[in-house]
Amino acid sequence: MTTKIIFSGFGGQGVLTLGLLVADIALNQGKEVTWMPSYGAEMRGGTANCAVIISDSVIGSPMVQRNVDILVAMNAPSVTKFSDKMREGGGIAFINSSLVADAQFASGVDVVNIDATNLAVKAGNARTANMIMLTGFLAKTNLFTLEDIKAALSRRFEGKEHLVDVNMKALEQAMAGA
Repeated sequence: MTTKIIFSGFGGQGVLTLGLLVADIALNQGKEVTWMPSYGAEMRGGTANCAVIISDSVIGSPMVQRNVDILVAMNAPSVTKFSDKMREGGGIAFINSSLVADAQFASGVDVVNIDATNLAVKAGNARTANMIMLTGFLAKTNLFTLEDIKAALSRRFEGKEHLVDVNMKALEQAMAGA
């Protein structure tokens, strides 16, 4: 089985980190994985996205130009850019409803609205909105566990335990509310 995922938003929203975490988890599960980042020259505030492919077999190309199985869109421009790239007849789109008022997708796409930015602010750190989105992703897809995320965060932020703690707090608060 092959799963094509796009994480997209403004630079600074942590979408590249989301992709890295999911790729890390899949790699540690013994899957074949690709991670392909793309971002504007301005970084923070500009557009950023990454494509992650997870497969049980060899992946021929890291490019995801269509037939997206899962979209995580942190802002409205991401919805506009990727809504027509979803696989025909389905897929799941996780939308940051704090910043996207009305996401339109083709019939068959399961749209999951998550008030990520507002929930992150309530939890005490607006920069953890990406972790709130990851919690929704976890709850809906069951591709991995909270323990998998914690282990990936520890690897990603090795030597920066305060970042692991902040992100885990956001994940746990979101899970409690889910």
